[in-house]
Amino acid sequence: MSDILNRIVAVKREEIAAGLKKKSLAMVRADAESRVLTRDFVAALRSKISAGQAAVIAEIKKASPSKGVLRADFIPADIAQSYADGDGVTSAACLSVLTDQQFFQGSVDYLKQARASCPLPVLRKDFMIDAWQIYESRAMGADAILLIAACLDDAQMADLEAIALGLDMAVLVEVHDRAELERALRLSTPLIGVNNRNLRTFEVSLETTLSMRVDVPPDRLLVTESGILSRADVQLLRDAQVNAFLVGEAFMRAPDPGLALAELFG
Repeated sequence: MSDILNRIVAVKREEIAAGLKKKSLAMVRADAESRVLTRDFVAALRSKISAGQAAVIAEIKKASPSKGVLRADFIPADIAQSYADGDGVTSAACLSVLTDQQFFQGSVDYLKQARASCPLPVLRKDFMIDAWQIYESRAMGADAILLIAACLDDAQMADLEAIALGLDMAVLVEVHDRAELERALRLSTPLIGVNNRNLRTFEVSLETTLSMRVDVPPDRLLVTESGILSRADVQLLRDAQVNAFLVGEAFMRAPDPGLALAELFG
């Protein structure tokens, strides 16, 4: 695990310990299991692809550790609605909302506000390392979670995936290299996210996705993450039969994020 991931995971352990003092695992599990009618994250992506469009998971992200605040006028409900509308022709398939507070200035409330403002399925993007967080995610309304292979061993990934699937949530497993991809493919989730950012150098290359595409079976849905900045980038990936994208920073500085999405993917 990289130094930054080690620091983040350490903070997550502290957050989980604090959360457990306020609400036990049994209590948060009961809250999660009382929620019904998740929105179908995988079906939303596949529907866009079946229609010949790019399936975009549009991110709601206030800040990043390296670039600071990305959007000062940050109103999650408005951003979510903008993504859902697009330009009336091209729009997001799903949302991804950063909930990590210390490193990304995110919030659980941001996810709740975004989901309440539009009909799109919502991914909770955070650093999941414990069952308590999975139940918390469903309790707050998340339709999907992210599991980062670099943060978890095989047993942890399998256990957290099983809990999420049992709550009718989708699971996007994020990988950075072939070794992580091989581990992710042992799980049952159809969603494999390839992060194009190198965890050690922080350099971004779309070649990461392109080189691993051939190793992803046709029954899995490959989602490319990071570094999609231009229509040429989109075309390069779509020409390689990569049709699902997770994009955030490219839209956060735009006056209208949904229109920016439509310009990039339309």
